[in-house]
Amino acid sequence: MFDLIDRDKIDMISGTSLSPSPEGLKRFYNNISEYRKKIILRPQEISNNAEVIRRIGVIGMNTALEMDIYGHVNSTHIMGTKMMNGIGGSGDFARNAALSCFFCHSTTKHGDISAIVPMCSHVDHTEHDTHVFISEQGIADVRGLSPKERAKVIINNVAHPDYRDALMDYYERACAACAESQTPHILKEAFSFHVRLQETGSMKIKK
Repeated sequence: MFDLIDRDKIDMISGTSLSPSPEGLKRFYNNISEYRKKIILRPQEISNNAEVIRRIGVIGMNTALEMDIYGHVNSTHIMGTKMMNGIGGSGDFARNAALSCFFCHSTTKHGDISAIVPMCSHVDHTEHDTHVFISEQGIADVRGLSPKERAKVIINNVAHPDYRDALMDYYERACAACAESQTPHILKEAFSFHVRLQETGSMKIKK
């Protein structure tokens, strides 16, 4: 945001709080006379107000720890158990934004963890509140798609190539095993990526 203000690309920024890096905090104090003209902090009851978010057509841009092939998002819990951070305002914006976007790197820990998994280990935002998924691999716009259509778009556009085959293999076998299901899953394998990480230190299938 500081970069956008300095380049005169933004007229006003509204939020509830600031959480800059140590370098960003120094930058803020050094330029506070200018930043104070373009930054306004409001109570959460206003900045995260569902009616206001919906009325002005906000584009919600939030980060994800992991997302699953059907469009559910985990924003807070590593492996479903260890809390990384709170949900913040992401729920308010995901549910009420005109366009709800979630961003993540396709992998972490030098490629040993895939951010796209068969089933999220914890769900903060359901498929009903998510529209677009973005990683360095590409963009998956799943608006108007069925769960089965979403799965293919997310796997092919957002997942890392190292994990696409495993994800697609799971999806196809789930479809075969649950042909009549709206959202096919093989329950014994739904958390196989997470189990493999616990047992071997990597979500990758060892060859």
